[in-house]
Amino acid sequence: MKKDIHADNYRPVVFQDISNGTNFLTRSTAASEETIKLDGVEYPLVKIHISSASHPFFTGQEKLVDIEGRVDKFKKRTKAAQDAREKSATKAKKPKSEKNKEAPQKLG
Repeated sequence: MKKDIHADNYRPVVFQDISNGTNFLTRSTAASEETIKLDGVEYPLVKIHISSASHPFFTGQEKLVDIEGRVDKFKKRTKAAQDAREKSATKAKKPKSEKNKEAPQKLG
C-alpha cells in the first residue's frame, strides 16, 4: 500500500439534515467550524440540505411532475400506433376457405 496518500483529518463527523433535523454520525474529512454534542461527545457538524431521511425517493413520496405534457403525448402516440396495427391486421385477415385455395399445403 502506498504511504502518505490518505487524508490526515479522517475523523468522526455528524451530518445533520436541515430539512428534518436527522443526524448521521459517520467518518469523513469534511471541514466544519460548527460542533454538536451527541451522546456526550462533541463532534464537528456538517449541515446538508437533503439526505436519505428526507429525499422523496427514499421516503416513498416521489411524484412524477410533467409540466410539458410529454407523458400524455407519448401515451396518445402509443395508442394511435396500436390502433393502426389492429386496423391493418383486421384488413389483412381473410377467411380460412380463401387462404386454403390460394396456397396449397405441402406434405412431407
